[in-house]
Amino acid sequence: MTCLATFKTTSMALLFERACRKEGIKASVVPVPRKLSSSCGLACDFPCESRPEVEAVVEQNKIEVAGYHEM
Repeated sequence: MTCLATFKTTSMALLFERACRKEGIKASVVPVPRKLSSSCGLACDFPCESRPEVEAVVEQNKIEVAGYHEM
């Protein structure tokens, strides 16, 4: 299963991807499905089993995540 993090700004999506990859977490920038949000056109997908590590990276780097979604 894949999880998706959504953001209010493109810069947060890019920062999320870079920070996750630096920590060895597979993350990729993808378009946001319109059913989830219309504010920012980018989201990041990552393995759901990595969510605790992702949340730690988000907190350490002060990344603003609008929401997490299981896809």
